[in-house]
Amino acid sequence: MGIVGGGASAVCLLDALSRHEDVPGSVTVFDPSPHLWRGRAYQPDSAVLRVNAPPEDMTVHAADPDHFTRWLQTRAVLLDPHKDHVDARAGIAFPPRAVYGDYLEQCARGALSRLAARGCRIRLVREAVTDLAREGGLLVARTADDQASCTLDQVVLCVGTGPPADPYGLTGVPRFIADPYPVVWRLAGIGARDRVVVLGSGLTAVDVVLSLTAAGHTGNVVMASRRGVLPGVRQQPIEHELRFFTAARFRAQSARGERLALEDAVALMRTELTAAGSSLGTVLREIGPDGGEHPLARLRRQLGMVDDPDPGLRILQRAVPDTGPDVWPLLREPDRERLLRDHYRTIMSLCCPMPPSSAAALLEQADGGRLSMVRGVESIRPTASGGFEVHGAEGVLRADVVVNAVSPPAHRVPPAAAPLIDSLTGRGLAVRHPRGGVGVARATSGLRTPAGTDRQIYALGDLASGSLFFTFGVPSLVDRAVDIADAIRREAVRGPVGTADSMQSV
Repeated sequence: MGIVGGGASAVCLLDALSRHEDVPGSVTVFDPSPHLWRGRAYQPDSAVLRVNAPPEDMTVHAADPDHFTRWLQTRAVLLDPHKDHVDARAGIAFPPRAVYGDYLEQCARGALSRLAARGCRIRLVREAVTDLAREGGLLVARTADDQASCTLDQVVLCVGTGPPADPYGLTGVPRFIADPYPVVWRLAGIGARDRVVVLGSGLTAVDVVLSLTAAGHTGNVVMASRRGVLPGVRQQPIEHELRFFTAARFRAQSARGERLALEDAVALMRTELTAAGSSLGTVLREIGPDGGEHPLARLRRQLGMVDDPDPGLRILQRAVPDTGPDVWPLLREPDRERLLRDHYRTIMSLCCPMPPSSAAALLEQADGGRLSMVRGVESIRPTASGGFEVHGAEGVLRADVVVNAVSPPAHRVPPAAAPLIDSLTGRGLAVRHPRGGVGVARATSGLRTPAGTDRQIYALGDLASGSLFFTFGVPSLVDRAVDIADAIRREAVRGPVGTADSMQSV
């Protein structure tokens, strides 16, 4: 089999494949990155950049939620027992993302060793796959300029995410930083007193502000975006097992061929929250219209809720990644469109929150007059003097530097993977999803095609974002990786795939 891409999603898949006795006969990994197994998010970079989830949500081993915690403990004993990276307010360890990259590398090596010990042949091809074709029931992967080709029986696309979008067409303009990562050298040319506009208000924008602060920047920084939705603030953890809003319930409903009204899904969430001593109102106050609340005021309020005994938001944070992928296919299309249009960004901000220490650092900068936020950005124009003018609902801002921290393009196909996806769609081996990426089947993550669901090609990660509601975050990657590994094993039992039976009907 082949794995196209060698980032975090590939590590989760390798781990899932290696945990069974019946392993593939061979595994070929294609990836040209200089930092194999780390992906874009976890490459070597500033220690200021922290993971945003607790250790139990960062393990790559599905059956062992304490795997990453033990790894951190062992690392501390061996390297630095005084650095536990625990956030004082939340009581949760948030290690640097580069440290998590070390963990991914070690997990990949462990998985490859287990596979090799069971007779699996391992091959690393340090090139990108640009073409994939089906020939005689097998798949032929080719790299750029046809420098390497490989015949495979199964392929999993783990191509990761692309760089930020450029909604204002500023790429190539001097002093516009199109991609802030790695911050240690992309932001190094910013002067200590430069006026900086950071485009976006998500986790990447938070990374940029914290990195500038740590580097000694004292000039004004403005976080500018269209909506101004900051990530939520991570609360102290609680123990809660979903009882009503469960994946098993919705999977059974899917097996019966039933649909789900959004109102019924909300009613089940109300039951879940009520049984836990919370209420639906707690959640709706956060995901509904903001009522004019300023982003920094919302941030300050949420920082004060870190030790709130009400479990409502924490239950939502567990339910969206754990159960959301099973709810989403059951909803009617108008309900999906309404959720995406009205609530997606806010729900994601709550379900992908920042550590309290990050929120406190932002507020300290704001209280010191060094950080502000503006919403309603309409355009950004370079000026003749070399700076920028940011036009929006709140007037015109001037900046010396603009740092791009917006989300990747909505179509969710990284530019580097575009030739490969074009080859698949051109041959009828994939279909573009109207909401982004390519279409996949919920149960297996097999690619949707005009003829059905492919039994040989799968997608893991943001490439499946159109079909699935939640495709990022390690727990989601781990769950989907287990589904794919199980599907691959089932296909191995069925025997070789012929051209005529490479699809299953839908």
